[in-house]
Amino acid sequence: MKSTNDYLLVNKQTWNNKTEVHVNSDFYNNDAFLKGKSSLNAIEVELLGDISDKKILHLQCHFGQDSLSLARLGATVTGVDLSDNAIEKATSFAKQLDLKATFICADIYSLPTILDEKFDLIFTSYGTIGWLPDLDKWAKVVSHFLKPNGKFIMADFHPVVWMYDNNFNEVFYSYFNIEPIIEEETGTYAEKNANIEAKTITWNHPISEILNALLTNELSLNQFNEYDYSPYNCFNATEEFEKGKFRIKHFGNKIPMVYSILATKK
Repeated sequence: MKSTNDYLLVNKQTWNNKTEVHVNSDFYNNDAFLKGKSSLNAIEVELLGDISDKKILHLQCHFGQDSLSLARLGATVTGVDLSDNAIEKATSFAKQLDLKATFICADIYSLPTILDEKFDLIFTSYGTIGWLPDLDKWAKVVSHFLKPNGKFIMADFHPVVWMYDNNFNEVFYSYFNIEPIIEEETGTYAEKNANIEAKTITWNHPISEILNALLTNELSLNQFNEYDYSPYNCFNATEEFEKGKFRIKHFGNKIPMVYSILATKK
């Protein structure tokens, strides 16, 4: 179960099952998105700056809301995801909205064998690298697709968050990447009572592993930021202490929940 082929097959099936539920969930509010609401958060928007006329590669794009939000800002976007159901939805929404976005179904590691382009900017966000076992291999892919002086922008949940059990009562997992985490769950973060069962294989990646992977693959670090809140209400035991900002209620502002990275290809 810990082989590469197994984790890809298991996780792909899970994300194929989740896609339909997510598209129709209040969490993603796809009706508002299709009417013009951006799915991007202030955390990443501040790092993106003016992206008009930029070529952007969006890694692990799910069903394309962020990709299409980037395209609405004037970028030409290529979105990539493991789930063929998600890519099918993303492609459909791109046509419906007439935006400059194309979508590819692929696992990230195999992308250089499929796509032959270079990009001004690579973007990835929220719940991405935990699905990947090898961050050096991931960072090589990032470096491969970036033009010289191209930007890499990432926002994701902080690895401290993944140490806890689902209700944040105890430290359950190691902060460090010591082994695959194999879990079975019902429902999904976007609709906790959804009638789906999911098996997942994921990995915890400490901040040092993330930064060193980028630094040793021709990227230089411009910004690293940490935030004491999540812009998504996707965890248990949360409170919304300001509009659109969520914390674990009994932790308050004591733990980091999200980090962001801005790096440049040398």
